[in-house]
Amino acid sequence: MQNIKYENGRLYLLDQTLLPNEEKYIEPKTKEDYYYAIKKLQVRGAPAIGIFAAYAMALIDGDKKELKEYLDSSRPTAVNLSWATTRMLNAYNDGKDLISEAIAIHNEDIAMCKKISEYGLSLLNDGDGILTHCNAGALATSEYGTALGPLLLGKEKGYNFRVFCDETRPLLQGARLTAYELTKAEIDTTVICDNMASLVMKQGKINAVLVGTDRIAANGDIANKIGTSGVAILAKHYGIPFYVLGPYSTIDYNCPTGDDIVIEKRDADEIKTMWYKEPMAPNEAKCYNPAFDVTDNSMITAIITDRGIIRTPYKENLERIKDND
Repeated sequence: MQNIKYENGRLYLLDQTLLPNEEKYIEPKTKEDYYYAIKKLQVRGAPAIGIFAAYAMALIDGDKKELKEYLDSSRPTAVNLSWATTRMLNAYNDGKDLISEAIAIHNEDIAMCKKISEYGLSLLNDGDGILTHCNAGALATSEYGTALGPLLLGKEKGYNFRVFCDETRPLLQGARLTAYELTKAEIDTTVICDNMASLVMKQGKINAVLVGTDRIAANGDIANKIGTSGVAILAKHYGIPFYVLGPYSTIDYNCPTGDDIVIEKRDADEIKTMWYKEPMAPNEAKCYNPAFDVTDNSMITAIITDRGIIRTPYKENLERIKDND
């Protein structure tokens, strides 16, 4: 499944807001189109946002520094966005071919996801029950994905997993996107409400939790879709391994701890009206709608990157894989 396709000088994006009921590709042409696609979640998942923004930097004419700042403002929590635009701006300043650089970022993500999938699969057993939260498959990256990568690769190798997908309110990215990807891959998939996670853990249905991440702080705290930290606390309580999967580019060494991560706030209508014919809360009621929360490193069993499986102490072990540049 290709969520981002570059063909004959044109970029096509699978509009994820229409899934699972309609598969439609759109073609962004202006900087506003690219910004809107990121902001409105037509493209989402930290690696995919980075890839998409890299193509925007290559294809949109004008002041590249201004374009970078404009794109970065669309979703501030996802570090891959600013990572990709910074790399593209540096390439522009160095006189490099920007299309080649964007394609390189895209291809590198494919290779990284394959490595993450292999490392992740090494921690699982045939027949395991897996809990997922949000979506971190090929729709959120390039191929395989991060958190779903071990499951998709395992299916290719003959593993049989039983996957329980948190629906992931308020945008239902688990129900709409993760279940969509896994059922297409013919993996045993059950959608549950977010507040059912504790029950299926207590019933012994879950052997491991796999989640993606939008930013990894230097101390191993991670930001991911809202609700992730609650799932991590439950997994810790029930003695279930809680694995975080993400590419090296998701590590932000300039961010000391999770307290330093900027959390994106989104519109109240995503809670009140987006999925309903009639509003599901009084107009007078306020809504608090942060897109992400931070999971403390003490809740995490291991962080799985394309550079290996990282365990405690996270600060020291993340430092060991850091590029010396």
